[in-house]
Amino acid sequence: MPRLAITGGTGFVGAHVLQHAIAAGHSVRALARRPQAALAGVEWVLGDLSDAAALDALTHGQDTILHIAGVINARDEAGFVTGNIAGTAAVLAAAQRAGVRRFVAVSSLAAREPGLSRYGASKAQAEALVRESGLDWTIIRPPGVYGPGDRETLALFQMVRLGVALLPADGRASMIEVGDLARALLAVASDTVLSIRKSYEISDGIPATQAELATAIGVALGRKPRLLTLPRPLLHLAAAADTGWARLRGTLPRLSFDRARYLAHPDWTAQGDNLSALWHPMVPLAAGLKITADWYRENGWIRP
Repeated sequence: MPRLAITGGTGFVGAHVLQHAIAAGHSVRALARRPQAALAGVEWVLGDLSDAAALDALTHGQDTILHIAGVINARDEAGFVTGNIAGTAAVLAAAQRAGVRRFVAVSSLAAREPGLSRYGASKAQAEALVRESGLDWTIIRPPGVYGPGDRETLALFQMVRLGVALLPADGRASMIEVGDLARALLAVASDTVLSIRKSYEISDGIPATQAELATAIGVALGRKPRLLTLPRPLLHLAAAADTGWARLRGTLPRLSFDRARYLAHPDWTAQGDNLSALWHPMVPLAAGLKITADWYRENGWIRP
């Protein structure tokens, strides 16, 4: 059982990976920007991706680095560069100093279309650093990730609960439930043969159109939403409005121009063999959405 060094362990995906890693009996060391409550089986290291000393403490004596940390929303290009490119470079450098050969990087399907968004471009450049590192790397590109505790998909659930779904004009997308993703990452982290120096696009195996996804969320919530198509010009207009409101609030927009371009792309389906030699998805979309909807309600994120 490899000793794991994990970045991003306090985030949505990372928190689920920690839970699964502990349950599987891994020895885990995890990076955190702020002090964390004690968690059996986890050694917390205080610091961030810009802190070389913290990264050295994180990686020393470990067998595998699971690099989950990253930025999915930022005010400008510099934010993506710092969070995704410079951050990955720093973790790779720490791995090399510590002599840790095994490196698993969590990327995104967005890296497949680097010209489409700043986020995708930054993930593609981070992937290039991983491939050039000389380490025994594996890159995992998840599609849309959802599940208990997810704030990114929450807005769509809230909209559907109100009886409406504003959707891009067309397109199909793959999805993956966060527990399935956690199991996939741990399967790869424990492998030292089959997945070395390979990239994988993984999913639950059944792509859905935007309308099918919204309808499935409606079933999970016990609602039948009205599906409204949002043409690309209106999608960008909505991004402009949300960006303006975000500036007034002093927050990041939920629908940035970056995300609008991403959403307007017609094909975000995972391609390839879906990591079939090491892992198989266990949570179909309908079941995963129901689990997520129930969690949102139980935790007060969505009204009953």
